[in-house]
Amino acid sequence: MVGIMIQENENIDRAIRRFKKKYERSGILKEVKKRSYFTKPSVKKRMEKIKAVRRAHRTMMEEM
Repeated sequence: MVGIMIQENENIDRAIRRFKKKYERSGILKEVKKRSYFTKPSVKKRMEKIKAVRRAHRTMMEEM
């Protein structure tokens, strides 16, 4: 559960901005989108392999 403590005499816009940052960093929205539909295990494995190849390529390029 994400929540913030509003300081005394704090502007509401600033408090909302702090809440949004905390919400984004927690990854709740990402998790909700991920669970909103079913991904077949074969597709999930394929996507993980593609991500691994990209990650390996990126690290190889950084070493050069």
